[in-house]
Amino acid sequence: MTHLPDPCLPVGALSGSWERVRDGLPSIRPEKKDGLKIVVVGAGLSGSSVSATLAEQGYRVTLITYHDSPRRAHSVAAQGGINAARPIRDSGLDGIDELFKDTLRGGDFRAREASCRRLAEISSSIIDQCVAQGVPFAREYSGELATRRFGGALLSRTFYARGQTGQQLLYGAYQSLMRQVANKRVELLPHRDVIELIKVNGVVRGVISRNLLNGELEAHKANAVILATGGYSNVYFLSTNSIKSNASVIWRAHRQGAFFANPCFTQIHPTCIPSGDDFQSKLTLMSESLRNDGRIWLPKKAHDERNPSNIPEIDRDYFLERLYPSYGNMVPRDVASRRAKELCDSGFGVGVGGRSIYLDLRDAILMQGSDVIKSKYGNLLEMYERIVGEDPYLMPMRIYPAPHYTMGGLWVDYNLMSNLPGLFVLGEANCTVHGANRLGANALLQCLGDGYFIAPYSIAAWLATQTFTSNWKQIDNACKDALSTARNRIDGLIKVNGEVPVDNFHRELGDIMIKRCGISRNKNDLRTGLNEVKTLQNKFHSQVRIPPLENSPNPELEKAMRVADFLELAQLILVDAHSREESCGAHFREEYQSAEGEAVRDDKHFAHIAAWEYVEGGKSIKHLENLTFKEFPPSTRCYQ
Repeated sequence: MTHLPDPCLPVGALSGSWERVRDGLPSIRPEKKDGLKIVVVGAGLSGSSVSATLAEQGYRVTLITYHDSPRRAHSVAAQGGINAARPIRDSGLDGIDELFKDTLRGGDFRAREASCRRLAEISSSIIDQCVAQGVPFAREYSGELATRRFGGALLSRTFYARGQTGQQLLYGAYQSLMRQVANKRVELLPHRDVIELIKVNGVVRGVISRNLLNGELEAHKANAVILATGGYSNVYFLSTNSIKSNASVIWRAHRQGAFFANPCFTQIHPTCIPSGDDFQSKLTLMSESLRNDGRIWLPKKAHDERNPSNIPEIDRDYFLERLYPSYGNMVPRDVASRRAKELCDSGFGVGVGGRSIYLDLRDAILMQGSDVIKSKYGNLLEMYERIVGEDPYLMPMRIYPAPHYTMGGLWVDYNLMSNLPGLFVLGEANCTVHGANRLGANALLQCLGDGYFIAPYSIAAWLATQTFTSNWKQIDNACKDALSTARNRIDGLIKVNGEVPVDNFHRELGDIMIKRCGISRNKNDLRTGLNEVKTLQNKFHSQVRIPPLENSPNPELEKAMRVADFLELAQLILVDAHSREESCGAHFREEYQSAEGEAVRDDKHFAHIAAWEYVEGGKSIKHLENLTFKEFPPSTRCYQ
């Protein structure tokens, strides 16, 4: 049934398997590396870290980003922290087994066991790497690195730099990157939007980019291409992602043959500042780390419009603590989001339209003092006050779930290579370790693990097996074909010459997706949503308005290309969600739940990765990679 290539999973015991695989990989002579060129697309944590590492090893690297600087990448927005398996005090445990199990269980057993094990085993080295770069992690009075808890875990294993962890980690990778730029080992190309792959005899040999400043199309040849372009939650329009975050590169790769895996696994984050009005274009995340000290509650009485300060303790429902006494406010994101939505839908919500819940720091401030809370979360609370206009030290914060992270992405094997030879995919753009629901604080961990400790070895191993004797005329012809495809696509969008702005279509698409395939899904809504998106897509291609500015900056063209891709991706998300007839993690099908409203998996029929193959003008073909579990057998997730 499947045309999936070998996922290259390690054999034997999982413990230490990555080290055995890594040590057995072929290598390349140092003098040969200088003649090999690698194109990296995306300058966030994965892209910057892998570019710096490969350049340090001697390769020639071209790093392409649509930002003016890698420091603007969306990785900068990650707030709460990064997990690592450090030894657990007074327990005799090294923490690796615990992080491995929490990652696999947090993903509801829909991720590869071997990849989750590898992530846990390399996690401690990632912290050491970042400390050596000068990342200012919080420390205890003794000088030891401080940690805190994140959702889905009972252990305190998350390292942090107040509420700026992603920013500080990105700056660490950035300084390593810029050292290689100064050494002329990395060519940094900002203001570029990659819109097509270059393929020669099925092997990816470069990319086509559009210069955002002058509109020129450029061909970048390479011996291997790395995509590190992040996730696709902006398909929902309102999300916690940067407005420019998009899925165009991985979607164009999918259209050219790369398999897209588990697209319906989209995570809704429970602690986001709610939308203020109908004209808002982005949502702001409040770090999950606030749930360490903040208590989540709602009034026990429906439609209670009293000021929260006037609601006595007896009238407050700390519903997560009531429903999940073991984990309390630190239950996984999918669980917290569903419970919040259910109560708001039942009339217990607060704020505008009853679409908020309270995250209250009152008790923590009384117990620890405002100075301690400020030292942990000061910049987050300041950001909240600036956006909302309320002092979170005096009033409970109002939050609501919002689209945040996407666990799906391009299918890759254990070595992070897609089914297209020469195309490697890192970080949130792939589908390796997060299953159906990413464990809190594992995003930064995966990005740096892929960039610093996995891809540099696996890419070198693949390059070592290649002779690259392709006829240069073939490569030039492939570049011309890719340039022609890109140009025709741009011309086709501009020639529509409609009257409806691009943002109107994006906003309408987001409304459809959050309604039909958001926190919960059902068969009828998914079918209806698919028809609605197809109708919207037809309308887009006949009515969209784009200024005819081809050889100059044209933000509307950039947005139109992104929305055109989102319209296609949204249909695959809906098809994937419809075909997965179970509830698992963030994919909650209303037809498959327990009497208590918890997700009911179907391990007999759906313990697999669904990898979709694009078919021009036809239905996508689903390939299955069956998941097996040797060390940690699947069990029902229980956080009570």
